Amino acid sequence: MSEKRIDLLSLDTNELTGLLTRWNEPVYRVKQMENWLYHELVDDFDAMSNLPLPLRARLQEQTTIGTLKSVAVRDSADGLTHKALFQMSDGQTVETVLMRYLDAPGSPQDTADPPAIARRTVCISTQVGCPVGCPFCETGQAGFVRNLTLGEIVGQVLFFARAQKRAGYATPLTNIVIMGMGEPFMKFNVTWRAIKAFTDPARFGMGARRITVSTSGYTEGIYALIEKGSQVNLAVSLHAPDDALRDRLVPVNRKHPLRELIKACRDYVRATHRRVTFEYALMDGINDSPAQASAVAQLLSGLLCHVNLIPLNPTSESPYQRTPMARVQEFERVLRASNIPTTLRVEKGIEIAAGCGQLRQQVNKQRISELQLAL
Repeated sequence: MSEKRIDLLSLDTNELTGLLTRWNEPVYRVKQMENWLYHELVDDFDAMSNLPLPLRARLQEQTTIGTLKSVAVRDSADGLTHKALFQMSDGQTVETVLMRYLDAPGSPQDTADPPAIARRTVCISTQVGCPVGCPFCETGQAGFVRNLTLGEIVGQVLFFARAQKRAGYATPLTNIVIMGMGEPFMKFNVTWRAIKAFTDPARFGMGARRITVSTSGYTEGIYALIEKGSQVNLAVSLHAPDDALRDRLVPVNRKHPLRELIKACRDYVRATHRRVTFEYALMDGINDSPAQASAVAQLLSGLLCHVNLIPLNPTSESPYQRTPMARVQEFERVLRASNIPTTLRVEKGIEIAAGCGQLRQQVNKQRISELQLAL
């Protein structure tokens, strides 16, 4: 039934206005509905108490508030990381992760919120699978199926926003990172519509600087972001300091080599005055030597940037393994000595398959096993 209904989450303000205008509803209903959906976070038309009953009945009959169905949820032992697997109307599945971070002493805290938790960041997906095909990534190895709709992207955020509101947070989510399954810049217009929904005061109303979009190196997407004049943060999956290795680890490099990618990043910094974050997954014996650290430093020299080192979260089918901590620390030391701002990512949710695509793969394998047993 939901396939035949209009997904309200896939409509921007103009489209929602058009729908209600066709229904001969006054324009102010748009603001009322957006408040219920994105501020009150309701998922039930009956809760929209200031809408007339005939309109609520029509909405119930002809529309839906999202199409995602939660089919698996995993919580980390420390209670700070939560991963959800959603099934969509066509049966495909996609992952989303909520990461909660403990408050650091002296950091600002919303006094209306429960103590201790300072940031609540949701990591969302933009595609079912991923076409980039990085060999160390579970999602990349699973292949590409399709792009997500605006409603499917927004629905991931709403799921965890509602959960955090029920937990008592006055500000349910503080940050959004678009770096789950998929390459966000492959369908830039949909990603941008999602960003507009996140920043629109009538909808989520989140500051642009609290949103990060990550790319594997699609330079046309970086330039499209520059054209928008947005203050959204840019992250780039680097993973190698030279084209020969990056061609293997991040295959999009064959189309957009490092020289082109770094130029686009420098142009982004010049246009926005915002730093670029480079994600670097360290793999044992592959990209983690001191010489490679020096090459990374040389590549990024003079660029307003930050390197986020990530000890690889090994996947079930990949031969790549994580770098021993001593070598991780040496890699970090070389970068810092070269005046490259560097941090080591705090590992969260390893025991719940929080790495990109891992829960989806686990559930798919379980379903296959159950089907084989049934046969």
